[in-house]
Amino acid sequence: MTLPRPVDGATHLWLLPRPPTGAARGPDTAVLDARERRRAAEYRDEGARLLYVGAHVGLRVLLGAYTGTDPRDVRLSRDACPCCGEPHGRPVLAHPDVPLHFSLSHGDGLALVGVAAVPIGVDVERIPSHRTARACTAALHPAERAELAAAPEGTYATAFGRLWTRKEAYLKGLGTGLARPLAADYLGADPARRPDGWQVLDVACGPDHHASAALRTAGPVRASVRELPSRCLEPDGPSPAAVAGPVPPSGHSASRP
Repeated sequence: MTLPRPVDGATHLWLLPRPPTGAARGPDTAVLDARERRRAAEYRDEGARLLYVGAHVGLRVLLGAYTGTDPRDVRLSRDACPCCGEPHGRPVLAHPDVPLHFSLSHGDGLALVGVAAVPIGVDVERIPSHRTARACTAALHPAERAELAAAPEGTYATAFGRLWTRKEAYLKGLGTGLARPLAADYLGADPARRPDGWQVLDVACGPDHHASAALRTAGPVRASVRELPSRCLEPDGPSPAAVAGPVPPSGHSASRP
């Protein structure tokens, strides 16, 4: 059973909570490649390891469902970096060769996968502390710093976190990551001032996190947000197409500011 691929400005966003610790059946690590298994083994914190494994298994399960491929046969590669031309840019499908773009982000208990017909970047982050937000502000675009300076009392960290996820999503969509200076692009609250040819979405994902998606398109974007059940990550688990329905209105949503 396959998932319909997003077309005509649609983007599919999938939230993956961290798999429960001590569950009888965990994510199917057999679908991971050798590099991912080595990276998972390096985690000292069990919760962080489970999130990493669940996020990467979930990505392959989803890509398998979109391409009609066994998750074990999904092969990933890297695009050329726009900064230096070396093969460490955006992750791309190496096999099967289909017109599908994706992005993965994970951190502090939650992962997000974005899938679209155009280049896409996503980011999800726990809302930072006020101290962390203040320490990182100096590297931002001047107009972004001005917006943060005008934030109402007590909202600085929240405003910074929302801005930061937009910026990370955009830089991941470009394929540069943080190799591009943080001050080079405006990703603040005014959509009209953001980079031409890109649409940036704020993604609601609960009270403790911010998330964003950035798509390389000038046209309108329609986003759907769903949660991938943990049982889809288990060996011989059901296909996402069979069990993952839309999140109810009271749950997660995507919105343009």
